[in-house]
Amino acid sequence: MIIFLETLGCSRNQVDSEIMLGKLVAKGHSITKDPSRARVIIVNTCGFISTASEEAVDVLLEMARFKETGKCEKLIATGCLSQRYKDDENLVAILPEVDAFLGTAAIDQIVEAVENSDIKPLILFPDPSKRPFQDLSVQRELITDFYAYIKVSEGCNRKCTYCIIPQLRGIQRSRPEDDICKEAKGLVSRDVKEIILTAENTTDYGQDFQDKTGFEHVLTSLAVTLYEEHVWIRFLYTHPNSLTEPIIQAVKNNKNICSYYDVPIQHASSNILKKMGRPYTCKDLYALFKTIRKIDPEAALRTTVIVGFPGESEEDFNILMKFIEDIGFDHLGVFVYSDSNDLKSHLLKGHVPYEIAEQRHDMIMAAQAKISKKVNEKYVDKIFKVLVEENPEPGVYLGRTMFQAPEVDGMIFIYANGLEIGTMVNVRITDAFEYDIAGEIV
Repeated sequence: MIIFLETLGCSRNQVDSEIMLGKLVAKGHSITKDPSRARVIIVNTCGFISTASEEAVDVLLEMARFKETGKCEKLIATGCLSQRYKDDENLVAILPEVDAFLGTAAIDQIVEAVENSDIKPLILFPDPSKRPFQDLSVQRELITDFYAYIKVSEGCNRKCTYCIIPQLRGIQRSRPEDDICKEAKGLVSRDVKEIILTAENTTDYGQDFQDKTGFEHVLTSLAVTLYEEHVWIRFLYTHPNSLTEPIIQAVKNNKNICSYYDVPIQHASSNILKKMGRPYTCKDLYALFKTIRKIDPEAALRTTVIVGFPGESEEDFNILMKFIEDIGFDHLGVFVYSDSNDLKSHLLKGHVPYEIAEQRHDMIMAAQAKISKKVNEKYVDKIFKVLVEENPEPGVYLGRTMFQAPEVDGMIFIYANGLEIGTMVNVRITDAFEYDIAGEIV
């Protein structure tokens, strides 16, 4: 059977999609990139914020049209949207076009959902907290070339008031270290040049183990395991409370680990952080980034923040803006607070009008553009190893350095000819822009 799968949302969702595709291929099904050719269409949805839920519904409705214009016989919704609204009696009524709804823990049942023709709609919602780790005997079908994500854990034990993830993904369960290293070796054997560790909070890894084995042990083991392979190791989604000095030292001591810290602080006002359920203060954040720069001065720093959170005053926003300017992040993303009546933050007082939140979003982005340009200018005349990923036009290639993560950060424009996609090359930086840089082969 020919199958098309559309992935929405985060890197964890991408891993789930790759696992599902692997299971389907192992059972003899084939995959297409053209939904008009598919007999079964799967949409692995995101439901983290309202705009993501709206996008998921739109995509499902768009894919449903292929039942009339294409060959589609079955439409399946998997992932966070299904899980978030599984108890909503209107879910099936709102989306009658969908033939099966699978929750976040149902990816092992994707073959059943595709092949089942008796039950419509098929409803599968296993307990996310009991979701098993992936079976490494079934190879993932990678969606991206040359880099691949590895989930080091499932679920989350944090209690952020704006976040629905613990209800969608269950409690935290850390994968065995050997399992992670084995998966990484397998991916590298398939010509993957960059391994990216991901989780709800990667640095919370091991807190559910009896011996509290820290994330630094996984990093070090992986670095040693892949030392001869000449691949990059990167990790995303750290938590300020569990990003410790031993982790920073592990990065500094292993040259194949990217000196790149993705630390979603969410805010810098201690007042707002408390309302968010984030167990640290503005002072703690200053101390954390000071520590990173003391141990690893050349490290690239990335963060994400939320503006317009209930109760955010002008003073709170100014604290956030000053913090961003003081730290000078290499990369930064801004979200406008997304409200929903199933969030604890919905009950907080002082909801910020959307127009004001949008203004604050634009102000931070304008400030960050200047910061980013200044950061990029320091790279001019320096030489970096670059992973070549695309050749959009003759004489121009696109690539990334160790200080740029895929999809969320800027790129390097490489002016050259005859480069091979998926290889590492040395590039001298010649130009700096707001978010991107450019250079030539050395």
